[in-house]
Amino acid sequence: MSVPPTSTLVRCRGVGKAFAGRSGTVSALAGVDLEVERGEFVSLIGPSGCGKSTLLRIVGGLVPADEGEVLVDGGDPRAARTGKQFGWVPQTPALLPWSTVRRNARLLTKVNRGREAHAVLGEDETVDLLRQVGLGDFLDAYPRELSGGMQQRVALVRAFALGAPILLMDEPFAALDEITRDEMRYLLLRLWEHTGATVLFVTHSLAEAVILSDRVAVMAARPGRIVDVEEVHLPRPRSTDQEDSVEFLHHVHRVRRVLQEGMS
Repeated sequence: MSVPPTSTLVRCRGVGKAFAGRSGTVSALAGVDLEVERGEFVSLIGPSGCGKSTLLRIVGGLVPADEGEVLVDGGDPRAARTGKQFGWVPQTPALLPWSTVRRNARLLTKVNRGREAHAVLGEDETVDLLRQVGLGDFLDAYPRELSGGMQQRVALVRAFALGAPILLMDEPFAALDEITRDEMRYLLLRLWEHTGATVLFVTHSLAEAVILSDRVAVMAARPGRIVDVEEVHLPRPRSTDQEDSVEFLHHVHRVRRVLQEGMS
């Protein structure tokens, strides 16, 4: 049963999930509670195997929870997925090799034409976003002609161009070198501030989680559960200079301490 829409866009209550393994049932998540407000940027961080990606897939309506309740805009996540309320950014860009940058960025808007309940960007607006992320000279290039960081820029624009109110991002910068990864963080922030989307972001990087987020949800080792939520009080817009600030370092330290306690 759905509930009336509120400022809370995503609500998880007592979420549990288990999978069948060779040696028996494996509990991936247990008793997960999380709320994400409209327009908020929330990161999930935790040790490998703690269920971060599983929780993302449950929120996105790709797999059902075994226990608890998940509501997206007051309704079932599967209905939100059918209504094209999610934009996904995976670890790998997954660009079509036979399509140009321009066409790859427009792919989801073409597939979902006439079915969206939100503001899909037009072609000119999508090209403008590509120019904003430094791809103006590569609009007619193919993926094989791009670096890994450039391909991930196309994937970001593709997700934002869909106009979906919720972006689910599963370690999208994990395969990039540290310099490119740092650049992509601030590029993502500019796009997010431009659109006002709600973001749920999975990462293993403490610094990345803190500099991007309004809140960082820290997950403990399997079965995954949220053991703490760190509110990040750094002013926006964020900048690289803030990464040298005492407040930033305090946030990173607190998240690291909770992570270490959750692994013990």
